[in-house]
Amino acid sequence: MNLIFATHNQHKVSELKKLVPKSYSIFSLKDICCFNEIEETGSTLEENAQIKADYIRYKFGLDCFSDDSGLEIDALNGYPGVFSSRYAGPKKNNDLNIQKIWAELKGVKYPSASFRSVFHLHLSGKTYSFEGRVNGNIIFEKRGNSGFGYDPIFIPKGFNKTFGELGCEIKNKISHRAKASKKLIDLLRKCRID
Repeated sequence: MNLIFATHNQHKVSELKKLVPKSYSIFSLKDICCFNEIEETGSTLEENAQIKADYIRYKFGLDCFSDDSGLEIDALNGYPGVFSSRYAGPKKNNDLNIQKIWAELKGVKYPSASFRSVFHLHLSGKTYSFEGRVNGNIIFEKRGNSGFGYDPIFIPKGFNKTFGELGCEIKNKISHRAKASKKLIDLLRKCRID
């Protein structure tokens, strides 16, 4: 089964390709020659995921899915959330985003946070939406070279290493995207049976 993942983020595509069974082929926007930047104008992760999936479905007529993910920090009332990739500005600079978070969390001990991923799927004329979440804490140093974004400063609950230290193999089993992807895969399997 072929599905378009409505993203230009090759890190996300690579991560997801490792999660889905080999019977599924995941293609990115680049693979269908869609180089337009789909504007994320929603005020929630759910809205942004739907905007991206709707754009591909209605422009190309293809079965597709999209996600929007964010880091939600309790002490910052859920921020950066929907603004995670561009928290420090439109250039989407990971280091500046992290520095801004650290500055805003100054004096907060063991700040609790969650990574959340929302998927929106168009499949055979129907739409579906589901999410994955992983809870943890923010640390005030960068640790590990694996992953991307906020991975070096996020320690998932039950672990003593950051996503950046745990590596892709472990992260791909416990992450927010892994949990949402499992729901996606379960739904795809069910749809094939029905």
